Amino acid sequence: MFIRYRSIAACLVLSIITCGLYGIFWFITLTDDSNAVSGQPGTSGVAALLLTLVTCGLYYFYWCWRLGEKLDCAREYNGAARASLGLVFVLLSIFGLGIISQALAQNEINKYASA
Repeated sequence: MFIRYRSIAACLVLSIITCGLYGIFWFITLTDDSNAVSGQPGTSGVAALLLTLVTCGLYYFYWCWRLGEKLDCAREYNGAARASLGLVFVLLSIFGLGIISQALAQNEINKYASA
């Protein structure tokens, strides 16, 4: 399993500078990386993006929940306490702060990144 370390600041800045285009790439990689870290195969990043588009954004809330649940499983597997990340990510997204939930998810994934 190869997980690439990504700078959260760079991801945020690139998402803003590219008017969200990098944010789409980041969404896809977060999905694929969370599948890898948790050891739970799930929807691929591209499929998650398409489902989000087809459902007019509703799938994004489910994606946030599953992302948090997968990262909680990875935390538990590595001896850390569960943090109810799914709930945190969904609440942030409901209040329009989805990019913050992506940054928090990237922070969790970076803990398992290869050097």
